[in-house]
Amino acid sequence: MTLADEWRQFAEWSSALGAPLTDAQAGQFATYQALLLNWNARMNLTAVRNPADIRVRHFLDSVSCVQVTGDLNGRSLIDVGTGAGFPGLPLKILFPQLRLVLVESVAKKCQFLQAVVDELALSEVTILIDRAERLGQAPQHREQYDWAVARAVAELRTLVEYLLPLCRVEGAILAQKGDSAQQEIADAAKAIQLLGGAEPILGQVLLPQRNQPHYFVTVKKERETPAKYPRRVGVPSKRPL
Repeated sequence: MTLADEWRQFAEWSSALGAPLTDAQAGQFATYQALLLNWNARMNLTAVRNPADIRVRHFLDSVSCVQVTGDLNGRSLIDVGTGAGFPGLPLKILFPQLRLVLVESVAKKCQFLQAVVDELALSEVTILIDRAERLGQAPQHREQYDWAVARAVAELRTLVEYLLPLCRVEGAILAQKGDSAQQEIADAAKAIQLLGGAEPILGQVLLPQRNQPHYFVTVKKERETPAKYPRRVGVPSKRPL
């Protein structure tokens, strides 16, 4: 296929982040963007409406996770509070053999996610209209995933209660954060230890055409999470550990 200049640039940026793209994969991103723009005209999926900004602030920001996760083919990943599919769907485009679960509590957003999955003919993608607190106590999801990830969902000390119960022992969580990352790590230290996590690792990436770096907080799971966590829906955000 012939790529437009903006998608050739996108593919070059993606490769620089450690995620080389085929022309077919770049085409899938182009289709994803078109769907996002179309659906966003009818419902509020994202405040980012400029196509160039979508490519950097949503797609490349999601792609940058590979600097932490490495090759995800054959692995399992659950994306909590995925919204319009970030970072889970871009990672699925990159790694077709990734077993992906997208969790979103808003039904209309899940309709959009299903439309993207169908249009891109993605396999092994499960979309759940649910809350992380319930899934973390469900046997089919509790401690079942290699990676549990989230982007712009909650403060870290709340987020770890959503994510760590979903990770298998020796798996890890990945939280994408802004400038507050260092302070959030300090605030979450007690919760991470209580929930079975190891010492957090902080990384950063500077995306093209952006002045401020983004941060990754990675926590490996060393021990099983105590059975009473996560607490019932709404409690982790109201009373963080």
